Amino acid sequence: MADESSSRGLWLGLAVILVVAVAVPWIVPGPGQRHYPHRKVVRFWHVWTGDWEKVVDGICDQFNESQTEYEVIPLSVPGDEADSKFLIAVAGDNPPDCMAQWQDVIPNWAESKLVVPLDTLMAPDEWEHQQKSIFPAALRIGMYKGHLYGLTVGMNVYGLYYRPDYFREAGLDPDHLPGTLEGLSAWAAKMDKVDANGNLIRVGFLPWGMRNFAPIFGGGFFDWAKGSLNLDTPENMRALEWLTDQHERLGFDKVVRFEASQHTASGGQGDWPFMTGAMAMDLDGQWRVQEVKRLAPDFDYRTAPIPPPAGGRSNAGFCNGNFMVIPTSAHDVAGAWAFIKFWSGLVNPQRAASFYTSGGWLPMNREVRDAPLYQDYIRQNPQFKTFVDLLESPNLYPIPPVPYQVYLSDRIDRMEESACIGSVSPRQAMDRLLLEMKRELRLRKEYGYVD
Repeated sequence: MADESSSRGLWLGLAVILVVAVAVPWIVPGPGQRHYPHRKVVRFWHVWTGDWEKVVDGICDQFNESQTEYEVIPLSVPGDEADSKFLIAVAGDNPPDCMAQWQDVIPNWAESKLVVPLDTLMAPDEWEHQQKSIFPAALRIGMYKGHLYGLTVGMNVYGLYYRPDYFREAGLDPDHLPGTLEGLSAWAAKMDKVDANGNLIRVGFLPWGMRNFAPIFGGGFFDWAKGSLNLDTPENMRALEWLTDQHERLGFDKVVRFEASQHTASGGQGDWPFMTGAMAMDLDGQWRVQEVKRLAPDFDYRTAPIPPPAGGRSNAGFCNGNFMVIPTSAHDVAGAWAFIKFWSGLVNPQRAASFYTSGGWLPMNREVRDAPLYQDYIRQNPQFKTFVDLLESPNLYPIPPVPYQVYLSDRIDRMEESACIGSVSPRQAMDRLLLEMKRELRLRKEYGYVD
């Protein structure tokens, strides 16, 4: 199964890329304009664009102004090309000194020795301190086989967004949410609306994401103590069956048409179905808080953690984030590490709090969270507090840290989709996932990969 996401033939691919890189050197972007020509250059690649790029540029400027040894030169690389450009640059011995990523690359790149284990850049006592300070979920995102390869500079966690106006319209109290997922589902059904033809024009709640709901039901896809996949469990099956039941209740075909209409109507961030009125509740990330404030500051909404089902886990779900890596072939590892510590808040978390508030980002550690400036930001954006509070939870999990991470993530999504459109039963969808993963792992073994 020659799937790009399985990362098979990485080094053969790098060899081919090297030939291309030598033949076509312009593929890899060069450094930007120098402002401090006598300093050591730290080339920094990232994938932010638009307003986010301006925030990142500002952080780089502050770093350059804070010391006299290094000049960080940022470069925005298109997200759909970032991974390939990184591999081209590594193969051509022309890599960035550090890179901000949010794709599922850490296990693959770490296994291939393409990135530096960042914990080796810390003294033992410093690393011990950071493990206690960094939130558990942020550590899980960056860890692989006992080493930290990616330092998270912006967490993503997911919570419930809900509209008090629709709750009151249905005779429900927005100040007292149900304590269970079953209760929340019953409330959602009271807020569904259809038109004269029976088509959905509003849904109370259309849940999505096995990666979010498997932990809520007490499951997950990885045994973090044993370091092994954990796919077919009663808890995971309960989650998949519940997600399927929610779609079946609304009508499989009706949900497909409803989602297609929302996708067609969406022309920008302001067309989020929750904001336009097509959803009474939605599951989404913390970045929506700043988006709503910018686009519709008077919009009335609230946030809360998703309540667990009976026997499930509280404050559980999926997490991911933006993280920094340093290539093993970087020309200035020390400069890259100095910049990462500056941005992340490993040093001077009070100063770093301004970076996180300017981007509307969740911090990776408690020192930044507790900084007065960051606490002020929470008070000014009370809906944001839900997500900040979730950071302490031990029940937030990224996609399992395996070298075939992207392949696994894609197959989990396909399992959920096939069950939730009614094409197969939840049991059949899970069996297909198990078969695909068995085949993938067998082929990886035949090709000599060690997982």
